[in-house]
Amino acid sequence: MTRSTRLAVLTGLLALCSASTAQASRVKDIATLEGVRDNPLQGYGLVTGLDGTGDSASVQSTVQSVAAMLSRSGVKVDPDRLRTRNVAAVMIKAVLPPFAAPGSTLDVVVSSLGDAKSLRGGSLMIAPLRAVNGEVYAVASGELIVGGFAASGSGTTVTKNHPTVGRIPGGGIVERAVEVELGADNRIVWLLNQADFTTANRLAAVIAKEGLGATALDSHRVRVVLSESQRANLIPLIARIEALTLESDAIAKVVINPRTGTVVMGANVRLSPVALAHGGLEVSVASRNEVVQPGAFAGGTTAGIRNAEVKATEAGGALHLVKGSANLGELVAALNALGVKPSDLIDILQAIRSAGALNAELEVL
Repeated sequence: MTRSTRLAVLTGLLALCSASTAQASRVKDIATLEGVRDNPLQGYGLVTGLDGTGDSASVQSTVQSVAAMLSRSGVKVDPDRLRTRNVAAVMIKAVLPPFAAPGSTLDVVVSSLGDAKSLRGGSLMIAPLRAVNGEVYAVASGELIVGGFAASGSGTTVTKNHPTVGRIPGGGIVERAVEVELGADNRIVWLLNQADFTTANRLAAVIAKEGLGATALDSHRVRVVLSESQRANLIPLIARIEALTLESDAIAKVVINPRTGTVVMGANVRLSPVALAHGGLEVSVASRNEVVQPGAFAGGTTAGIRNAEVKATEAGGALHLVKGSANLGELVAALNALGVKPSDLIDILQAIRSAGALNAELEVL
């Protein structure tokens, strides 16, 4: 990709960001109700039926788990005599959505704990899934779907994707629901995904226009006071609020990732008048290999000679005046006029911020 193409792509992306932020957003896209959230679950279990790709006998947790499982089934075995190459100890993860009722299913992610080479073809034994409070909310079992594989032979190993992690769609069954009481104390609270005082104030104003008592408690929370009749018909009321639209606001921010050369600017980024020069030093090293042949009857041997040519070129760094920009488009146009590349843009933005001319927060990933 040429420099002009990269700059064109960067300009297009920034222009797209600027256009999208000017559009109104639905309440359901920028805020969530307090108490309505996902709950992570995790558990420990065994995957059986592996084709010799499970944990070795040196993984004591797997050996002890297999022995305990057999003991609960009425089979007594000596753990020292167990061979566990067809079994793997795994961690199990799932997400319990809000209002999930007992009997509903969850997708499950299973990942190896020991030194298993692959979980392909395995079956997860029934295992409980617990929340952070230690209570069991679901159980998981089923056949694993693994998107990778590993094969080896004669000292050669071939691996595709990640064979020690698999999924079980619908492999978790909810046994216990998380109680969520909406409208407790005759109020509901909306939580902004991105805390901002201006957006919180706008959200309270939009809800108030619907005849509801809404108050912005801080930059993150907006409280809506409910009457008894409104609480009795809470779901239609929440659906009506979710469909309301408003223009969200955010602080001016520039996010840069020096490792990938990525630069992302918000629509509110402003630049004070500043003069800057940016030039680069390019160093190239070229090697020419030559062969020296001895003369006739000289008695010498053929020899190779390496000649290295080092060339240093410093690009022009004329001083440019960048006027204070009124919007993102003018800032992009001013930087593009300098012919900078995205990698150079990172250095320029950091220098402009150090000079106090960048009116935005600079975040380095």
